[in-house]
Amino acid sequence: MNSKPTALRTLDIISLILLVIATYLALVFAPTEKVMGEVQRVFYFHVGAAWVGLLGFIGAGVTGIIYLKTQNLKWDLVEQAAVEISLVFFFIAIVLGSIWARPIWNTWWTWDPRLTSASIVELIYLAYLMLRQGIDDPDRRARFGAVYTLVGAISVPITFLSIRMFRTIHPVVIGSKSAAADGGFSMTGDMKIAFFFALFTFTVIFIDLFWNRIRLGQLEQKVEQLKLKVME
Repeated sequence: MNSKPTALRTLDIISLILLVIATYLALVFAPTEKVMGEVQRVFYFHVGAAWVGLLGFIGAGVTGIIYLKTQNLKWDLVEQAAVEISLVFFFIAIVLGSIWARPIWNTWWTWDPRLTSASIVELIYLAYLMLRQGIDDPDRRARFGAVYTLVGAISVPITFLSIRMFRTIHPVVIGSKSAAADGGFSMTGDMKIAFFFALFTFTVIFIDLFWNRIRLGQLEQKVEQLKLKVME
C-alpha cells in the first residue's frame, strides 16, 4: 500500500485542530442555555454527528446507483466505507441525544417518532454490514450492497422529516423560533456560531475518515483478490 498522501496527512491535522476549536466553542464560547443549563451543550455535537451520519447514508445510496450502472467494484468500496463511518457517527448522535434527553425529558429513551426512526436507520445499516459478511463472491456482494443501500436511503429523509411530519417531543431548532417540544429553544448569535462551526468540523472529520477508510478498503480488496487467485 502506498504511503499516506501529504494532503491526507494535512487533513488529519486540520480535523484535529477543528475538533479542538469546536469543543471550545461548544463548552466555553457558547452561552449557557437559560432553561436546560449546561447539558444543552451536548446539542452541538449531537446534531453534527447526526448530520454527517445521514449524509453518509445518502452518499452510500448514490454510490450504489453508480455501481449498478458501472459494475466497477471501487464504488462498492466507497459505499461500504460511507456506511461504516456513518454508522459510528449516527450511534454517537443517538448516545449524545440520550444524554441530553435524561435531564430534560426525565428519561434516557422514549419511543418518540424521531428517536424510533433513528434507531431503525441504525439497525438497517448494521444489518447491511452483517449480511455482506455472508456473501463470498465480490460481484454478488456488491450488487446486494448497491440495492440494499438504495432502498435503505429511503429511511433517511423519513428520519430527518419525522419531527415535522409527526407529533413529537423532539425539538425543531432550525427553522422554528418557538419550538413547542420539550427541549426546544431559540439560538443566540454565539450559539449559532458554535452550531455551524460544529457542523463544518464534523463534515471535515467525516471526509478525513472517509478517505482513510477508502485507502484501507483498497488494501482489503487487493488481499481478497490474492486469496481468490490462490483458491483457483
